Amino acid sequence: MLKRGFWCECWTEDLAERQPPALLASFDAYSAPQADRWVSAALCTISPALDADASDEAWEWLYEDRIETRRALLRAEPCTVSVTHASTRITWTIRPALFLPLAHRQGAELPPCANEFKPRSTE
Repeated sequence: MLKRGFWCECWTEDLAERQPPALLASFDAYSAPQADRWVSAALCTISPALDADASDEAWEWLYEDRIETRRALLRAEPCTVSVTHASTRITWTIRPALFLPLAHRQGAELPPCANEFKPRSTE
């Protein structure tokens, strides 16, 4: 059974170094509100550390553009939110996705080597 949702990613890019973007985090959201809250929580968390221009970008999205992002997600459209702090661009992407259920390990037989593992004491 497929489950609809959104695949969310956070990428960082050093604009001065001209290197490809690096994936910083990813998140599977099962609703439009959950997806935009992920971006919102990240922006609220980092905004005090951003320079003035980047902080303004973050708060503009939070207060002005977030509703448009939510509407686009409800229409199952991909969205992008970016802020640029000094020479670093941080970009959140949200794309509609279909999630496949994972097989549960209950009732499945583990390979024989699984029983050979013995946890060590940390003392």
